[in-house]
Amino acid sequence: MITRLTVISLGLSQLTCWGISYYLIGALGPMITADFGWRVETVHGGFSAALLVMGLASPVVGRLIDRHGGRATMTAGSVLLAAGCGWLALAETIAGYYGAWLVLGVAMRLTLYDAAFAALAHIGGTDARRPITHVTLLGGLASTVFWPFGVALAEAFGWRGAVLVYAGCALLTIPLHLVIPGGRRRDTAAQAAPAYQPLAAGRRDRLIAGGLYALIATAANLLNAGLSAHMVGMLAGLGLSAAVAVWVASLRGIGQSLARLCDVVFGRNLAPLDLNLLAALILPLCFLTGLFSAQFLMAAVAFAFFYGAGNGLLTITRGTLPLILFDHRTYGSFVGKLLVPSFLFSAAGPVIYAFVIERFSEAGALYLSCGLAVLILAAAAILKWRFASPNI
Repeated sequence: MITRLTVISLGLSQLTCWGISYYLIGALGPMITADFGWRVETVHGGFSAALLVMGLASPVVGRLIDRHGGRATMTAGSVLLAAGCGWLALAETIAGYYGAWLVLGVAMRLTLYDAAFAALAHIGGTDARRPITHVTLLGGLASTVFWPFGVALAEAFGWRGAVLVYAGCALLTIPLHLVIPGGRRRDTAAQAAPAYQPLAAGRRDRLIAGGLYALIATAANLLNAGLSAHMVGMLAGLGLSAAVAVWVASLRGIGQSLARLCDVVFGRNLAPLDLNLLAALILPLCFLTGLFSAQFLMAAVAFAFFYGAGNGLLTITRGTLPLILFDHRTYGSFVGKLLVPSFLFSAAGPVIYAFVIERFSEAGALYLSCGLAVLILAAAAILKWRFASPNI
């Protein structure tokens, strides 16, 4: 059974873990670049290396959660997050810098949404759909909280001091992860045969559903990685002042959490396939709106807010779609394999966006984003058409 305490604890841990790891480079990247004097691609390459490690570690982490649950794995992730942040704060060379990011990559796979979703599926099976949504409510505020917080810390103590504070925050998530119920799957009701027929029951259906799910996750993660690293810089390049760019970019987190709150309040009867398609419809429109950011501040606001809303809903469906498409008893291992391409391709996201911005300006990055959004929309529409069921 998934208790309210478990959901609240995971929500707080997601807020913190995303803020001090995935969103670290977005807040502190310019200061790190200025301090080391390296190329932007070199600095963001550390984050890309972390995402690559996430992909390589994904199947193993999924199997560990299926076998042992989320308490031990996510607690270990907290320790590694603290170690990686501490190492990063002390790094002086490229080797040391990249070594810290490799540790952070393993830690992120052990602590971020996909680990939390698998942990909830391990505890509650198909009953994890609503708790997954609830957990993402707080997690969606990570950029809103930690982008301004990180910048403020760096201005007061330097970027190294800010990352050391992040290491302390990582240690504070240990008790939050210890709240997760322990025990193996055989100790839970989830060991029983599923009381429903997964929508992708046959081998051919699993291949189709798995391929479309992996395509959506890959394109969405590529977008998320590129924009997490460059959204503040993109908005500044489009004509906003540095301070305004930070607070406009932080609206992304508000959009994520408000969209998820709407799903909690109004979307109880909305099927994951429908929610997935709705989220995919939002994304192309927000990037087209972003092209007018230089002329209208409200266009920049709409871009950041509605990208957050669409991405926030896609995060929910990344956790809930497998519960209706596949057998939840192997959620961690099966989804862990499907997510490998999303981590591997997203590892190139920060570097790709840095290259596109340098060669084709911030508008070029928005056109690239729009193309990826259209790909997500097409895959979501096919998934809905192929597997829609009135009973889910």
